[in-house]
Amino acid sequence: MSGKLRVALVFGGRSGEHEVSVVSARSVARALDPAKYQIVPMAIDRQGLWAAPEVAQKVLEASGDRADQVLAFTGAHRLDPRLLEGAVDVVMPILHGPFGEDGTIQGLCEMLDLPYTGCNVAASAVTMDKVLTKRLLRDAGLPVVPFVVVTREQWSGAVPEPVRGLSLPLFVKPARLGSSVGISKVKSWETLPAALELAFQFDDLVLVEQGVDAREIEVAVLDGDPPVVSVPGEVVPGHEFYDYADKYLDDACKLLAPAPLADPQVGKVRELALAAFRACGCDAMARVDFLLEKPSGVFYVNELNSIPGFTPISMYPKLLGLTGVPYPELLDRLIQLALIRHERRRELAAAALKPLGERAATGS
Repeated sequence: MSGKLRVALVFGGRSGEHEVSVVSARSVARALDPAKYQIVPMAIDRQGLWAAPEVAQKVLEASGDRADQVLAFTGAHRLDPRLLEGAVDVVMPILHGPFGEDGTIQGLCEMLDLPYTGCNVAASAVTMDKVLTKRLLRDAGLPVVPFVVVTREQWSGAVPEPVRGLSLPLFVKPARLGSSVGISKVKSWETLPAALELAFQFDDLVLVEQGVDAREIEVAVLDGDPPVVSVPGEVVPGHEFYDYADKYLDDACKLLAPAPLADPQVGKVRELALAAFRACGCDAMARVDFLLEKPSGVFYVNELNSIPGFTPISMYPKLLGLTGVPYPELLDRLIQLALIRHERRRELAAAALKPLGERAATGS
């Protein structure tokens, strides 16, 4: 491979986080070193159609740096033909939420034999699913808040009995969505049915968690030998909780980086972050989010984001920058990790294709 690496920057998508993805992609495009990379913009509209190249370029250039300043567009193809034509060297999915962060585009890249940045297929799917994540973390012995899972089949308009075993306040969340879309804080049992109805508008599986009086702490993990585990940051919500508007629209929240924590707390949360990263099978990158209970000082692992935000205000690049990995270097490392993983998978695939007798004779 010679000259500049051709990086397919994929953004937009079918999820409720469509606009956030575009804002993240704009930030990434500005940070990629033009001496090393040729950016190949690929935009996916809300219906899942891939835009023509000139449309993707226009969206990337003409949108603003807020979710409410993103240029609307319409796609034309079921798949960008450049992915099939050998026109790119590595794919960088900057897609948040379903149909992007959940293993779908990662699986597409595997099928097309293309390197891609971020977590592998399985870890992407697991971390997108809050229920699977909670169960894996719990089984690994990591601290999570008490929770109950409610399926659409179980939902009849009445509060399911297992949920009554939790204590108010509660948080009700769609299981497979991000950016706090569809999430409600419930302070009374009378308002719980409406919160469940809202969550079921976005998913057939809903997570009900017991609320804790907590600070919100985030840690960035970047894979490598050894992995980089960032200093922690803190989100101080400007609203009742850290919701979509607080994150992307009205700038009411405060992001404290680094978080004001005692040294033992910093060491503990970084240790838990790496353990959670490994428990969920992550590679490449993830942001690990925690709840630090105020009365007890206990850290609870809340969730992992396999494609964390890369907007101008996002914690993931900010925290790694404070830990000695500047934004352009972060992108370099993610691309290199993608190429290394791809080469390793090719080697494993070649070994698996050997005749059984040959594999036994060579020990492979």
